[in-house]
Amino acid sequence: MTRLVRHRSRTATSRFETASHAVSKPRRQGLSKGLAFALALTLAPSAQALDAAEMFDDPAREARARAIGRDLRCMVCQNESIFDSNAGLARDLRVLVRERMDVGDSDEQVLAYVAERYGDFVLLKPRVTGQTLVLWGAPAIFLLLGAGAVLAYHRSRQRAPAAAPLSGDERREAQRLLRGGDV
Repeated sequence: MTRLVRHRSRTATSRFETASHAVSKPRRQGLSKGLAFALALTLAPSAQALDAAEMFDDPAREARARAIGRDLRCMVCQNESIFDSNAGLARDLRVLVRERMDVGDSDEQVLAYVAERYGDFVLLKPRVTGQTLVLWGAPAIFLLLGAGAVLAYHRSRQRAPAAAPLSGDERREAQRLLRGGDV
């Protein structure tokens, strides 16, 4: 009888495992299809960000235009470069960058021209000027102030005067009070 029970338990386990695999396989296939669909939706807008008409035929000039464009912010999709954005304004800026390159402007001249037209906010890497110097220096200043405050706090805690040792009379009085003597 023990042998029969063992056989049944093995059969039941194998049936359970077979049913488990039969259920989980379609779930995995559905999950992988769903993941592939989500990935396709995510990548589709970035794949359409550039038209073939916007690109230079020369790969070196195209790489230079992309490098300039990665330093320019899309004003519609903030915190994206104009090459990562599919907005109409980003397309216009990509065309403007290429036009300025065709005129013969250097990278700095193109960035200065776009910043002059759209403001310094269009630059993903802001310039260090008198106006922005406070913004560039503020993190270091606050870090130094915080470190100074922590240091001052720790020094003040260490300078606390140590209590003077008790004299013989004071020690006897304290022991008498602790034992429950008269106050």
